[in-house]
Amino acid sequence: MFTHEFPLLSRKTILETQAEQLTQFAIANGWVVDKVIKEVGSGLNDERKKLVELLLSDEPIARIIVEHKDRLTRFGFNYLEILAKKQGFEIIVVNPTATDQDDLMQDFASIITSFCAKLYSRRRAKEKTEVIIQILNKEKNHETSRTSLD
Repeated sequence: MFTHEFPLLSRKTILETQAEQLTQFAIANGWVVDKVIKEVGSGLNDERKKLVELLLSDEPIARIIVEHKDRLTRFGFNYLEILAKKQGFEIIVVNPTATDQDDLMQDFASIITSFCAKLYSRRRAKEKTEVIIQILNKEKNHETSRTSLD
């Protein structure tokens, strides 16, 4: 069973609740829960450590249970289903989206959120870089003026 939550929400509470609900769902369907994997991150991130470890693991997988398909991945879910079928396991989505429009709107919101986060973090990185350059230039100018005085 794989649970995943967005990084900006109250992670621990939501993640724990989600894990408990999925465990109850599995038990209600007569499935044995061997492992619960919890990961906080964006469904747009294709380098989530725990998901990659699960997919690369040599341990046999009977099924992966997720609350919504975007908890596994925001895009490319069908590729994961094809891989699962080929590898002999299934992906169970407990709460599929009601309509394609709902799914499209969720995708759109995720993309905007992701790009905004990247944009703002890049801006902060650029600002920090500029501050460091200014400090280094001041030190360089200070050293240059010292050398000319000596």
